[in-house]
Amino acid sequence: MSGLEFARLQFALTASMHFLFVMLTLGLVVLVAIMQTRYVTSGNPVYGRMARFWGLLYAINYAVGIATGLVMEFQIGMNWSGLSRLTGDVFGAPLALETLIAFVLESTLLGMWIFGWGRLNKKLHLALIWGVAATAMLSAFWVMVANAFLQHPVGYELDAAGTARLTSFGALLGNGALWFALMHAVSAAMVTGGIFLAGVSAWHLRKRRSDDELFRRSLRLGLPVALVGLFLTIGFGYAQFGPIGAYQPTKLAGGDEAVAQQAAMVAKFGPGDYLPSNAVGTSLGLMIEVANLLFLVLLVAQVLTVRDVIVRRRWARPMLWVLTAIIPVPFLTAIAGWIVREEGRQPWAVYGLLKTADAVSPMSAGALRWSTIGFTVLLAGLVLVDWWLLARQARRGPGDEFLPQPEPERQLTGVAL
Repeated sequence: MSGLEFARLQFALTASMHFLFVMLTLGLVVLVAIMQTRYVTSGNPVYGRMARFWGLLYAINYAVGIATGLVMEFQIGMNWSGLSRLTGDVFGAPLALETLIAFVLESTLLGMWIFGWGRLNKKLHLALIWGVAATAMLSAFWVMVANAFLQHPVGYELDAAGTARLTSFGALLGNGALWFALMHAVSAAMVTGGIFLAGVSAWHLRKRRSDDELFRRSLRLGLPVALVGLFLTIGFGYAQFGPIGAYQPTKLAGGDEAVAQQAAMVAKFGPGDYLPSNAVGTSLGLMIEVANLLFLVLLVAQVLTVRDVIVRRRWARPMLWVLTAIIPVPFLTAIAGWIVREEGRQPWAVYGLLKTADAVSPMSAGALRWSTIGFTVLLAGLVLVDWWLLARQARRGPGDEFLPQPEPERQLTGVAL
């Protein structure tokens, strides 16, 4: 393999692994905020225990996910110096804002929320978790602003040295490749969080443990969120076909259209292969088919929650096993979507402006091979640690969270801190 191929493989592995953490983080934090809102408004301690239990799982995923994000930033800086030299003034601005929000504001609010149980006013404490949710969404927004520039570069001019300079921040925010893609990603994150909530709850309900009420409520929250989120994900996915056809006509072109688009790109940019690999079409088809099937499964499960049929009737209980089994599905589908968006842009790092071959750092294939192995091992280790910690805590269930509890609830749950 060439240095370029190793650099692309390294970025694909690093970004996709980090993306797994982001999907769960975005979806789960909103659900935790909803649980705590119900706790504050109703005073029902079950919702308080729900917020702390699922909040612990969120905190685990967030902490390990931050580490994967740092690894990805190092990898981008080392391997893609050409991208930084040409478009760093434009591409770097939203990423800098994302870093400030995710690593400073979001983590600060999360720390205050974790250690604020029983120490802060309930409404102030509730505001903190909604602040965490808002900053998580802002973080995702700025990442998508940067990515939309790669898909459809706007708001810049090339100076005398051939370097892209930011001329219109508003154009970045109004990028036609941004908003449908952002809503598609956020909706997919809600699907991931909802299915995770429903799947873990279903596992506990099959075991018939003492916390059935907590997991019944969690199941009834996770399923509709996942169902509505999936409906929006499908809708915003189809809505992107128009902008993709306008800004990246080669991405989804097939047959005679692909031949025509290839000829047009050669005439405009010179010799080269401007059609993406077959992985794009395969991933798109897989994503659509899985999403439609998943929608049917969630719809049936939602119907079975009426009067707790899914728990009370023996014939309906296999659906609990199905809900647990589909926990990985949103993650795998998200990776397929990532392949469509990123691989479909090839051979461009910045579509129509900078080719991927010109964006890579001047490093030897041997150096890139070893860095690819190192980063992959590190990222895979972090993913495995994250899933082990999540599975361990999820199986254990509520009752031994590290999050401090108010004194009245401490007595109700029998937890010694």
